[in-house]
Amino acid sequence: MTIDWNAFTPWSALGGGVLIGLAAAIYVLFNGRIAGVSGILGGLLRPNPADASWRIAFLVGLVITPGLFWLIGHPQVVPIGSSYPALILAGLLVGVGTRLGSGCTSGHGVCGISRFSPRSLVATAGFMAAGFITVYVIRHLLGM
Repeated sequence: MTIDWNAFTPWSALGGGVLIGLAAAIYVLFNGRIAGVSGILGGLLRPNPADASWRIAFLVGLVITPGLFWLIGHPQVVPIGSSYPALILAGLLVGVGTRLGSGCTSGHGVCGISRFSPRSLVATAGFMAAGFITVYVIRHLLGM
């Protein structure tokens, strides 16, 4: 394995992580709510008119922010080496895993661990282990 040092960007990754953590902290401090995306989206599936506006605003922000960054930032084309059926299947599997794990990686990894939630620590360790195993199987055992 080699590292492409031209594509290695620790400072932007660190900055992004700090911004995500800061946003999650501000969100919980000012709203008393956890910024777990699956929980926010799931709340829209159980309609509560008094609760819908902030959920929609949060999700709209998630959708439009990459476009705004592309307009004012440095647009990059990210090659995706998978077919649409594979991407759809992966998305559905992530959705199922999110329901089974009572939250997504952002909810458990960013918000849950920062609150020292034992359930989130176990869930995040499980997410990481599943990722490591998947990469090992696909790259080394299946040779893809």
